[in-house]
Amino acid sequence: MRLAREQGCPTAEPEQADYLAFSAQTRMSGADLPGGRQIRKGAQDAIRAYVQALGGSVPVELAGRVEQVARNGAAPLVVAEGRHVLGVIELSDVVKHGMREKFAQLRAMGIRTVMITGDNPLTAAAIAAEAGVDDYIAEARPEDKLARIRAEQAGGRLVAMVGDGTNDAPALAQADIGLAMNSGTQAAKEAGNMVDLDSDPAKLLAVVEVGKQQLITRGALTTFSPANDVSKYFAILPALFAAALPAMASLNVMHLSSPRNALLAALIFNALVIPALIPLALRGVRFLPATATALLRRTMLVYGLGGVLLPFAAIKLIDLLLVLVSGA
Repeated sequence: MRLAREQGCPTAEPEQADYLAFSAQTRMSGADLPGGRQIRKGAQDAIRAYVQALGGSVPVELAGRVEQVARNGAAPLVVAEGRHVLGVIELSDVVKHGMREKFAQLRAMGIRTVMITGDNPLTAAAIAAEAGVDDYIAEARPEDKLARIRAEQAGGRLVAMVGDGTNDAPALAQADIGLAMNSGTQAAKEAGNMVDLDSDPAKLLAVVEVGKQQLITRGALTTFSPANDVSKYFAILPALFAAALPAMASLNVMHLSSPRNALLAALIFNALVIPALIPLALRGVRFLPATATALLRRTMLVYGLGGVLLPFAAIKLIDLLLVLVSGA
């Protein structure tokens, strides 16, 4: 009705019309108008069954028109009045700019994306190819979404679900991460464990990045701390006990000037390194898109080696400075 008015077609909304809402079971919607007129709009097979149940027939060219619309990446909606098919509406889903790149980033992180839609297979295939998702499921019902999530979880995978409709609510509740759109239905927002106020499905990428950054930062600090302690004590203990245990003098590879300076240099190093790590803990470790295993392996290598080598260099430098200061 609103579109008709915008196109300059004056029309009044029927006062005694009974509207039928779309459902995943019927896969069509419509209105019963005064005078016995019944208007229906929906998927081709649903409208075909409806028309044939009333004793009507479907034009032979309907299937070709529907297939043509679907191959263009649009959703074909068949409209019928009673026993007669009126035509096909081409409803296009616009893929947001940059979505293909975002899905590529998720793929680089080792995350597989699956589009689950109620559209027919041709439309779903065209949209999936345009968006760049890894897989798709067409003509899906709410129970199909739920079954797919449970199957993935049974295989030991963590599953995130993005949705905005009432039909998405069971799947959002079942998923490990349920991201509901703020523009969606109340049922979807209550079922999910997160609500995106911007209603941007690509926000899932930001959620994944935050989680990975926390994992990598924790791994970096956990690796650096023991590696730092081991090398630090290996550096100062020989210098401290060389006088009492002459055999340990050979382990004094840093050749620290004295036990006093060795202990003082270690204390100064500790006092400097702890505040230096605070910004890293707050900001997080920067990373490039990769799988969690690859990121963790790289981080442990970098911060493990850094934790081993840094104390040797820093303590030796502080020892030299202490010698210069005491000599001055």
